[in-house]
Amino acid sequence: MAGQTGGRAALALLLLASVQGFSPSSLLPRAGRAAARLHGPAGRAPLVGLRMDAVDERQEAGAFAEIGAGGKKKDASKAENTLVCLGLSIHTSSVELREKLAVQEVDWAAVGVEISKLPHVTEAAVLSTCNRFEIYISVDDKMAGVREVREFLHRRSSVPSSELKDHLFVLTDRACVWHALRVSGGLDSLVVGEGQILSQMKRCYEISSGEGGGAGKLLTRMFVTAVTAGKRVRSETGISKGGVSISSAAVELVEKQCVGDIGLEMDQLDVAIIGAGKMGRLLVQHLTPRNVRKITLVNRGKERAQEIMDDFPQSPLKYAPLNDMLGAVENHHVTFACTGATEPILVAKDLERVIVRPTMLVDISVPRNVDDAGANAIDDCCAYNVDDLKAVVKANQAKRKKLMVEAEEVLNEELVAFEAWQQSLGTVPMITMLQTRAERIRAKELAKVDSKLGGLSVTEKETVDRITKGIVNKLLHGPMTQLRRVNHEEDRAHTVRKVAQMFNLEDEDEA
Repeated sequence: MAGQTGGRAALALLLLASVQGFSPSSLLPRAGRAAARLHGPAGRAPLVGLRMDAVDERQEAGAFAEIGAGGKKKDASKAENTLVCLGLSIHTSSVELREKLAVQEVDWAAVGVEISKLPHVTEAAVLSTCNRFEIYISVDDKMAGVREVREFLHRRSSVPSSELKDHLFVLTDRACVWHALRVSGGLDSLVVGEGQILSQMKRCYEISSGEGGGAGKLLTRMFVTAVTAGKRVRSETGISKGGVSISSAAVELVEKQCVGDIGLEMDQLDVAIIGAGKMGRLLVQHLTPRNVRKITLVNRGKERAQEIMDDFPQSPLKYAPLNDMLGAVENHHVTFACTGATEPILVAKDLERVIVRPTMLVDISVPRNVDDAGANAIDDCCAYNVDDLKAVVKANQAKRKKLMVEAEEVLNEELVAFEAWQQSLGTVPMITMLQTRAERIRAKELAKVDSKLGGLSVTEKETVDRITKGIVNKLLHGPMTQLRRVNHEEDRAHTVRKVAQMFNLEDEDEA
């Protein structure tokens, strides 16, 4: 009984020491007017009246640089780092320039990693599609980072630096994040609300944030926010309803031009589609209700073409191998090209031999699959590329203006949430310091009474360890919660400084 009483007394002493060992109360008189100001003017967040629940942020804090006498490490997740987007889109540049910079999806990760190794770039990701080429980066020096990426693109593509400087748009900070949200939501697309870009943005996130990618904490969080925003826009508004894709616009282009170009109505057309990927499937989807006479899927292998044929049994589909591509052009009124080739596969010298009647060529690939300039020099040939779709979708834009306003309201909610998270990053090092100091004090106090705990069983010692950790966590929860809540940069710096004073964190030798 005496041993149990002594053990309980030792436990009580230890718990009291744990509470007293890490408490800001003894520092309040020293803080004087500075401490009082924490509860004074509006805009300064108070450090009292908060819940005291247990919390442990060590796992999140582990991603951040250590702060101490040795200085700070280069870290891609610091709040001071700037998010930047450099790019070209169908709205700002020609297809000729976009295809020179285009990066195949298989190379997105490698190029992102290369860029992330530039001196002032800490994270990087690539998004390259038919209608846009964009590099998202986190930099510790905005001007230097942009200059380094521009020079990298010059070396990789041989496009003159002056031309890149003239055509690349550069968006930083809030504008960069807002752009990513609009892209994912389909609001920056040629066809507003089209769904393919959301899949492409999700793929960008998966590649750049996965093993071997160049994205870190900032870009990963931005892409997660963008993908979430894109999904919300499509589920909470009507922006994606109707035929909204590059493929649907291409079919509309043919529907609008076929009588003038080749003298035939849609239901009189024989159509070939070179490529049986997502765009090829969408072309079939939009051609089928227009009752064209025949659709031939030209592809290297039959398997993917057969899948499309199985999915559209009511459509007049058949398969042709890729080596019969020129024969397909010769025997069809309209040929769509949508492959992943990096060079034109339909060139003037070959087309001259097979175009023997009025023919339309519609290329919806970037890089281009069709040498449209050479093709348009051939009699009876009318060739179009993705830039020619702008006129077709102009009416679509007008119809969707109201829906765009609704979609941007959703995007703004996601933007505000992302900015709150990003601003909180500046307080994580302070949270880490609080936790580290508290744990040192807890361990020190525990060591002081270790000899008095000899009467406790192993289970009781584990209970002591758990309880003291819980007390420390509860004491820290209020200050840490307040630190995370402060949004304005000046307020955050003020609060961090006062917390450091209140908990004596500036005294390296103490504890």
